[in-house]
Amino acid sequence: MTDRSTAAGRAKAPEPAGPSSTRAALGGWLEGPNLNDGEAGAYRGERLGLPASGSGSLAGQGRRLGALVVDWVLALLVAKAFGWHLSGSQGTWGTLAIFGAEHLLLLSLLGYTIGKRIFGLRVGKLGGPLTPLAVVVRTLLLLLVIPAAIWDRDGRGLHDRLAGTVELHR
Repeated sequence: MTDRSTAAGRAKAPEPAGPSSTRAALGGWLEGPNLNDGEAGAYRGERLGLPASGSGSLAGQGRRLGALVVDWVLALLVAKAFGWHLSGSQGTWGTLAIFGAEHLLLLSLLGYTIGKRIFGLRVGKLGGPLTPLAVVVRTLLLLLVIPAAIWDRDGRGLHDRLAGTVELHR
């Protein structure tokens, strides 16, 4: 037997667990945890099979935030039109209910809200048409706020990931 055959037959010893392997698994505090959700693409949305730019590309955070602000202001105005005082619980919960109803109704029927229309965005479903169930899941998670504030490498909020939806340029 030669040295090559014995070297090839031996299994490589596992690397010891330590600070360097733990850091690689967890990631730095600035980059967030390693979610093992695939390699980063050349551009946001590449891993999802979306184009780099133009119609059907992944929407940026600025436009998404702008659309969200427009939709929230519209909900506030409707609540105020009902005579609800925005400082009271009726105004707070009423505004949230109007905001949710706008999302449920308009996303189900049109695929966009008023704010999204103004900013040239639409909501789509990965792998097929936007379904009412996806709209309900997405809206409920959006109303919880925290899932919408947690993003992946592509800039999709957790509410979009769990609903299987994406916000796209029109």
